[in-house]
Amino acid sequence: MASRGRTIRLALGIIAGVAALFLLAVWILLAVLEGTGLPGGQKVAIVELDGIILESEPLVRELREHQENHAVRAVVIRINSPGGVVGPTQEIYAAIQRLRKAGKPVVASLGSVAASGGYYVATAADRIYANPGTLTGSIGVVMQLANVEGLLKKVGVDYVVVKSGQFKDLGNFARAMSREERKILQALLDDVYNQFVDAVADGRGLPRRAVLSFADGKIFSGHQAKELRMVDTLGGLEEAIEGAAALAGLPERPKLIFPRRRFSLLDLLRNQLGWMGPASLPGGLSLLKAPLYLME
Repeated sequence: MASRGRTIRLALGIIAGVAALFLLAVWILLAVLEGTGLPGGQKVAIVELDGIILESEPLVRELREHQENHAVRAVVIRINSPGGVVGPTQEIYAAIQRLRKAGKPVVASLGSVAASGGYYVATAADRIYANPGTLTGSIGVVMQLANVEGLLKKVGVDYVVVKSGQFKDLGNFARAMSREERKILQALLDDVYNQFVDAVADGRGLPRRAVLSFADGKIFSGHQAKELRMVDTLGGLEEAIEGAAALAGLPERPKLIFPRRRFSLLDLLRNQLGWMGPASLPGGLSLLKAPLYLME
């Protein structure tokens, strides 16, 4: 009877061991397929910021996952963006800063265009790489509002607004903007502009007065930007990966976790056809329909 009990226990132990090995194999396979790697890995993750910045959540989530993934030792953010809406831009900037505070170096690789909001995001990184012909800079803020009062009068349209506050219809496209309203909007833009300048000065380790000397909306080539210390090194994505590996103490040719490929018809319209860009957004009745843009 005792012998039979030992046999049963041995059999259960073997089954438990096989089950554990199976679960471990499945976990390793899933880690490889998902590109997350294994704990203690030696990898550099690449994330992409591509097109006009209208939202931040997918990229912020991806950066957070790399922050929590022990296999990732450094991150390269590849930027091809002319800028976008202020709020999402600042959220991506903050996510990069959190990643750095967690002890993971971040290197920005500027592609064909990394201007305005695209450059804003780059300044959160430890180092910035740009091609000599990259278009970057364009430090500034813009808000575009239409005034179709004359057109409405021609077609006989009387636009009526009922509001509860004096400035609730600030930016109304059916009438001219008052001097006081212009002052309010200018103060708003100036405040966001100063936030932009402070971010560049802090990220690049430059005196604020030095940033103000080129923060007038101009765009620069990567070569010009290097002369102004807006970027650190001239080079493409490969050089940026090598730089990130060096910062993390990894081999020159590290293993990579490639960016997630997302596709949607909306992204195609936004990035390839220019739909939903700032020029195509109609003026509105409030700031919600006329957002601040960090745009080239």
